[in-house]
Amino acid sequence: MDPPTTNVEVVPEKETIEDGKEGCPAFHCDLYDIEIVYKITLVFLPGLAAACVDNTTGGIFRSPASVAVDLRKEMIEYLTQRSESFVAETVILEDGTSTEVSDPPYDIISDFVDDFSSSKRNFFSRVSGWVLSETREDKIDDFVQEMEENGFWLTDRREVIAQTLLKNVDFKNMFHCDKKFNTAEELAEHVANCEYRSMNCNNEGCTVAFCAKHMENHDSTCPFKMLPCEQKCSDSIMRREMDRHCITVCPMKLVNCPFYAVGCQSTVPRSMIRKHCLDDLHLHLVYALKNIHKGATEEDLKERVDQIVQTSSGQLEAARDARSLTLRVKDLDAKLGPLKVSTVKKVSEDPTEAANKSIEESPEDGNGGVEKSINTINNVSEESTEAANHIKDRSFEAATDMADKSSDATNKSIEESPEDGNGGVEKSINTIDNVGEESTGAANHIKDKSIEAATDMADKSSDAINKAIEASSEAGDDGAEKSTNTINKVGEESIETGNSTAHASEEAKN
Repeated sequence: MDPPTTNVEVVPEKETIEDGKEGCPAFHCDLYDIEIVYKITLVFLPGLAAACVDNTTGGIFRSPASVAVDLRKEMIEYLTQRSESFVAETVILEDGTSTEVSDPPYDIISDFVDDFSSSKRNFFSRVSGWVLSETREDKIDDFVQEMEENGFWLTDRREVIAQTLLKNVDFKNMFHCDKKFNTAEELAEHVANCEYRSMNCNNEGCTVAFCAKHMENHDSTCPFKMLPCEQKCSDSIMRREMDRHCITVCPMKLVNCPFYAVGCQSTVPRSMIRKHCLDDLHLHLVYALKNIHKGATEEDLKERVDQIVQTSSGQLEAARDARSLTLRVKDLDAKLGPLKVSTVKKVSEDPTEAANKSIEESPEDGNGGVEKSINTINNVSEESTEAANHIKDRSFEAATDMADKSSDATNKSIEESPEDGNGGVEKSINTIDNVGEESTGAANHIKDKSIEAATDMADKSSDAINKAIEASSEAGDDGAEKSTNTINKVGEESIETGNSTAHASEEAKN
């Protein structure tokens, strides 16, 4: 059964004692916060539908629509009565003072509607409500939709009820105007500037109405308001479209450089990519050449970059991504021939040159580097001395061995000569020849041992000097002077060791 189309309702008319007095202002400003009033009207239909469904649950001959008119009238009377007595119910007088409950009007009236709906439940709905909860909600939603489609209790009629209820419960006058005036002219002048006057949003596409006091608040949140782009592009965008604009089509959106794959880590606005590519062309070429020539340094590549730019004839500026740039650089690089890579200079084995380089390259670091240089070069001195002693010992051992063998061979030949005659002479000659050969072998053995020992000493000296140079690079000017003096000392000791070696060799030969 459809709800009846008649809209008989009781609209309460309030009349205060002050209004009946002579000389009291007779013109009232009835403006209110239309947002709150509209919000209140939205709870009336669901509340009435719940009362109708609960009141007819389990009934065979009654439907929610059959009781809608009567329950609507009862609901209006109930809400009006509760709102008029609200102030007296919520104000507690204690020793002449009052404590006021400050709930928002919407919450207060919503509680009134819930109380009315609960009072209309019949016995069956109270008992079986927990079983039929889902079905109950579906029936309430369906009946609300039915009343809206049939035009039962239209919005403007509900607004009249909501205005009266709002004025009754808003005793702080925070959501309506209660000013009074003696003449209609005064009232009209006030209404034109009242903070509760109704206004419509001027932003295209927005249909929201609000009171003047909320204009700034609405303007700060209106989704249709046009705003300059948050990323400082030249476009003006609706607030609700701003996020999508900034992450999709905005020309000032930050993006990675097109040559990110070859090594450029820059992020630039989308509209400035072309300028970035032109300004940083040389840098992009260095990155591309690094991928082609893995072992080359930037110093080696700078000259090649200049050569490629000169021979490119504008081809490189047209590259749009890392792949196209790399291919063009490879072609141009191949035409220029092999890349000249500078070799690392070796440290000189001469102690004086090593010392000079140590002085030139040592930064100003302090005493730590000095101590390292001194310790390292002292190690050079000790190792050089050990090598010299080793050479000297081996030389004397070899010479002694050769002398012993020569003496034994000579004595043997002398003893055999008288006994054998001519045959003995021949044997002596042969024996002396053998002695000569053995002496020559011993001398060569001494020479080889001396060379090995000297080479070993030179290698150790070279390694130690290199360590000294590395340590000297951490020292300052004082460290450089100490390094020079100590390395000169190493050179002198090396020369003395060499002289000792030569002297030992000469003694062994003799």
